[in-house]
Amino acid sequence: MNTLPRPPISEFEFVPSHYFRKLPVEEIRDGDRPLEIDLGSGDGSFLIDLSKQYPERDFLGVERLLGRCKKVAKRIARAKLENSRILRLDSKYVVEWLLPAASVSRIHLLCPDPWPKVRHHRRRLIQIPFLGAVKTALVPGGEFLFMTDHEEYFEYACEKIRDSALFEILPWTEESFFYPKTDFQQQWEAEGKSMHRIRCLKAADASPL
Repeated sequence: MNTLPRPPISEFEFVPSHYFRKLPVEEIRDGDRPLEIDLGSGDGSFLIDLSKQYPERDFLGVERLLGRCKKVAKRIARAKLENSRILRLDSKYVVEWLLPAASVSRIHLLCPDPWPKVRHHRRRLIQIPFLGAVKTALVPGGEFLFMTDHEEYFEYACEKIRDSALFEILPWTEESFFYPKTDFQQQWEAEGKSMHRIRCLKAADASPL
């Protein structure tokens, strides 16, 4: 991976100044404006809907596929959103290696690949080191929100979150706050599947792992 910046595909693509060290807070966040990260942005629907709803906040989508990033950047441009950008990179790498400490208000992980086979569980994004990196990146009072239609993965994730002792669990219902549906969620709910969700608050007395 090149350590030097490359030309962005769009003015709405965020290209880090460096790929092998933590980014300066001022590069990832505009002053004291709350920053939210959407891991695995897909077609960008969730990211764009949140950006429209909360113009006083900044949003960064993370997506590793170039084609999707191009489409999301075009959708952001068409919507004329100045508070939304897309980053083409792997979600795990971004959280564990790039995000500076205490820089993010919310991290969203919605409908990730469940890797259902037991021998593939190690590939799941939610692992103890990842959760430790999430906690470090969050500001005091920051939140990590996870949603999936895969019941076993949800139970697995809840166990990892409890074992980490890094978060307090908060209530999260449809009425808790505005929360748009992802393209995957709309598809799966149309097929009659249920969504499982957990809302995690950065514990005040937790230490990074």
